[in-house]
Amino acid sequence: MKFKKEDILKALETITVAGEGKNMVESGAVKNVMTFANEVIVDLLLTTPALHIKKRAEEDVIKTIKEKVSADAQVIVNIKVEAPAQPANPNLIKGKSIPGIKNIVAIASGKGGVGKSTITANLAVSLTKMGYKVGVLDADIYGPSIPIMFDVEKERPLSTTVNGRSKMKPVENYGVKVLSIGFFTTPEQAVIWRGPMAAKALNQLIFDADWGELDFMLVDLPPGTGDIHLSIMQSMPITGAVVVSTPQAVALADARRGVAMFKQDNIQVPILGIVENMSYFTPEELPDNKYYIFGKEGAKNLAEDLKVPFLGEIPLVQSIREAGDNGRPAALQEGTPLSEAFEKLTKAVVEETFNRNEILPPTEVIQMTNSVGCSTSKN
Repeated sequence: MKFKKEDILKALETITVAGEGKNMVESGAVKNVMTFANEVIVDLLLTTPALHIKKRAEEDVIKTIKEKVSADAQVIVNIKVEAPAQPANPNLIKGKSIPGIKNIVAIASGKGGVGKSTITANLAVSLTKMGYKVGVLDADIYGPSIPIMFDVEKERPLSTTVNGRSKMKPVENYGVKVLSIGFFTTPEQAVIWRGPMAAKALNQLIFDADWGELDFMLVDLPPGTGDIHLSIMQSMPITGAVVVSTPQAVALADARRGVAMFKQDNIQVPILGIVENMSYFTPEELPDNKYYIFGKEGAKNLAEDLKVPFLGEIPLVQSIREAGDNGRPAALQEGTPLSEAFEKLTKAVVEETFNRNEILPPTEVIQMTNSVGCSTSKN
């Protein structure tokens, strides 16, 4: 039985590509439809390389054709990605790359308390388990927690000589290199610094350190949008940003602002995706149960609304908090649901990083101007 092309197109008009706002045919995503006997071939052209959007589009096409045309149809979906050209940015200058560091990923959150540092620590450990060389820069000047999470809060960076110059040697644990302002303060000491002093300290951690060869440097940013964020983006070329949120409305509103900061015309740091932390609660005695305490799929819906990838969800589990407090990230626990959740998240981050590097040029460091400061402060 050969199917009619018009029947296929009519069925595809009921599908909306995530973030497009129009149906698949009207938006131009359907480039070609061919039918041969009981086989249907659909060629799609999407404007985003996000893995979850490509997968959803493929699944929607197959499901819809089988439901609305014929359950016996053998459906093949070919997807091509053609990202829109990035506008020229007069506020960018060629940035200082850090020798030996391939990808710099900023981990951000619109507000505090959503588990940004927890995600950073477990992402770093999972990347290391996958064979990557990883470093973590704790840029949360006023609340550094990475040393605790890596059980190195009592350590101090040593001095090493590189090409006749004295540099800091990052502290290392679980195969991850770590530098933090927390190494240079006591737990009782509050860091009361103005922006320029904080920026100078961060520059020392970045450029006066012997990071060596890294596949990924993760930068744990302070919550919110402010001076430290601009200083980091002025100092180093960020490959992309991961925004962490919880599902409730107040956190999502702040996450939206965080995404907006990176997307501004005078900043333009690619968004690798949004992570939903504390997605649901699963009691230890009822491992198959999920309780959506803070709401369901809030960050996932936000990602679709903002046309950015959704990287995954991490449950609210007591052992994650205990692991962080004890300085042994939960991702180290082999074969557990938590380890698998972080592994899935990490694979999504790696995939989006590679996608970003294939279609976009290297990010450039922003030149600090009044317009940058003013536009960001509006968020």
